[in-house]
This record gives sequence, structure tokens and C-alpha cells, in this order.
Amino acid sequence: MNTRPAIDESSGPAVLSAAFNSDNSCFSAALENGFRIFNAKSCDMKSARDLGTGIGCAEMLGTTKYIALVGGGKQPKFPQNKVSMREDPHEEWVLVHREADRHKVIIWNDQSQTAALSLEFRTPVQRVRLSRGYIVVVLLNSVNLYKFSSPPEKIAIFETTNNPFGLCCLGEKVMLFPGRTPGQVQLVELSKRNVSIIPAHGNPLKALELSKDGEVIATASETGTLIRIWSSANCTKLGELRRGLDPATIFSLSFSPDSSLLAVTSDKCTLHVFDVPLPKHLEQMSADRSRNSPTPSGTEPDTGPTNKWGVLSKLPLLPRTFSDTYSFASCPFEIGDEPLGWGTGGRGASKSPTWNAPIPGVPGGRPTKGLIGWLGDTSLLIIGAGHDARWEKFVVGLSQEGKRVVFREGWKKYLE
Repeated sequence: MNTRPAIDESSGPAVLSAAFNSDNSCFSAALENGFRIFNAKSCDMKSARDLGTGIGCAEMLGTTKYIALVGGGKQPKFPQNKVSMREDPHEEWVLVHREADRHKVIIWNDQSQTAALSLEFRTPVQRVRLSRGYIVVVLLNSVNLYKFSSPPEKIAIFETTNNPFGLCCLGEKVMLFPGRTPGQVQLVELSKRNVSIIPAHGNPLKALELSKDGEVIATASETGTLIRIWSSANCTKLGELRRGLDPATIFSLSFSPDSSLLAVTSDKCTLHVFDVPLPKHLEQMSADRSRNSPTPSGTEPDTGPTNKWGVLSKLPLLPRTFSDTYSFASCPFEIGDEPLGWGTGGRGASKSPTWNAPIPGVPGGRPTKGLIGWLGDTSLLIIGAGHDARWEKFVVGLSQEGKRVVFREGWKKYLE
């Protein structure tokens, strides 16, 4: 039962999207009038920039002062095929925007008061990924890889199937994005640009994630019932995890820092936490850490694959759903109901195709929901955008019986 108070549209600007930085220490919120940066652990605001008009997404470069911005919303700050990259040293701010600079990506260096580099595109930008060595710009049917230099050096362009969600993972050694065929994943070795193809699903991809160490990959399709785990070293399938039997829209996949756990959120408003089937060398490391972890007196933690069907899972003639690996713990989270015109498909959604049209400049065309960021090996955040933008903290622990559980430790509206 939803007992939350009614949404107050006059309380402030709506959050169009949200994104964590690479180590999940901060997250950004792109607004209808600018953007803000928050400390993930405390949810305290670190900086706020009022640009007057909309930012569709804001991507941080680690904890540096570089932020990639894409115009979005009803009144975009920039055309949707333009990304503006800015440096924000301390409290100073320089606004760079010229109507002539259309179809461009701009990196602004505030110390020299010059545009360090610019990139031009003919189609709208779906998402930008950053590392200290690379800039990745995701378009609807291609992924553009550049060396982070001045001037920028174009390294490669990779064709993809339609990628409206801007799916792309950028690690230290590899990059992941959809293949040319729906359901496939392209894995690119950044040093040599070798490309491997993973036939992940029969339906188009909806979610894609790479572990922090770059060893393990998680994929989910638009069906949303199965999450598949892959090795990045040889593109072999390590296992399958079943979220549920009913189709769902997967919002987010995220590995814990040690890669032993995978958190999943969907439009069912449920957070699931799974054990990850790891390559043997990683599995041994995870087992060693588990043995050294403290547990409540008189209890033993349950570990290993989880199957909710008990003895039925061992009967050979039953459907495979009885033998699949399910999450060892789950917990509800808040998704929020958006007002008419946001096209989220919730109770407030309109049947009009005009009202439900995608929001320009926002990855996936909808406010970010259920975005997961791990703070440590047992604690994580779920953040959501929209008119009811909020931050929720969850902890994986042990019950008195020694069973692993996940519970909500607290929540906060990070934009009020």
C-alpha cells in the first residue's frame, strides 16, 4: 500500500536523471534548470549549478572536476546532439554556450578560460562515459571512442543495434555495449581494440554491467526474468540468475566491490541480491574473505546458490524454473508515481502518445529509477529521479537464524 504524501510539483525542479561516479562516492542529479552533485554516504549536497534550462544527464569523471552534460527536458540547455564538458574548480563557474556550437561536445578548461576540445555529432547523444584516458559518446546506433586529449583523438566508431538506453560500460581495460544484433554484447579490449561478441539474449538488452575489477559481466534483456553472468576473459557464461517468472523492466544491475554479490532492481519495486557465480580464482578469494568475516555468535552464514523450491529443485522432470538460482534476499524500494506527462507507465501515466513521449536528452527517455550504487561489500544505495527524487540505503546482513537478509536502513529526499 502506498501511503506516501501527494507529490508537490511546486516543491522544486524535477530531477530528469541521476548517475553515480566510478567509485560510487558521489552521484549527480540532472535537473530541469541545471545539475547538482551529492555525497553518496551522507546525501549532503556538494555543489549546485542553476543554468536556467534543462540538463538531461550529468556524468562525472571520478572525483575530478570534470562533468559531462547533455541538454534535456522541455527546455534543453544544449541541443540533444551536443554534450558540454565543464571543469568546476571550487566555487567558480564559467558558462559556455553559443548557438553556433551546435552538434558539439565541449570540454571547458576554466583555468585557461578556453574550450580544451570539441566533438561534433549529427544525431542526439544518448549517454557519455568518461575515464582519465577515454571519452565515450553513445549515439542511437553507434559508440564513439576518443582519447581524452587535446585535441581529442578519434580511436574508433562501433556500430550497434538501436540503443535508446545508452547502454555502455567503460572499465580500465575493456568496454561493453550492445552488438549489431539485438541481444548481443560487444566487448572491446581498449589497448588493442579487439572485439568479442557475447550472444547474451534472444531479445534486446535492457541492462548491462561490468564488475569493478573488469572480470565479470551481467546482462538482462527486455524480458527481465533472467540475468546472465559472463566472464570478460573468455566471454563464457558463468551462470544464470532468475529474478522471477513474470516479465519486468530491469532498472539497474550492480556488482558489489568484491564482485561476490549482484544487486538488481526492476519495476516490480523490489531489490534482489544474488550470489555471483565467479571464475575459480575469484571464487576462492571470495571464500577466503567470507571465512574471515565476523558472524553472530552461534550462527553460520548461509552461502552458495539459492533455490526457493527446496526438494522440488532436485526432481529431473520438472521445468527448469524449479532448479534455477534465485536471490537469497529481497526488499521493496520506492519507485514513486510521476504526474501526467512523464510517461513512466505508472498510475499517473497518460494514454496520450504525446504526453508519454520520451523526455529529450534523458537516457532511456524516462526519469532514472532504481539506480544502484554499492558503498561497500554489504551496503548499497538506490536512488531515483523524478518529482519525488529520493535516496535509500540498504544493508545485507544476517538474521538471528544465520540467514542472509537485506533491509532498508534509511532514506532521504535528496532534492527538496
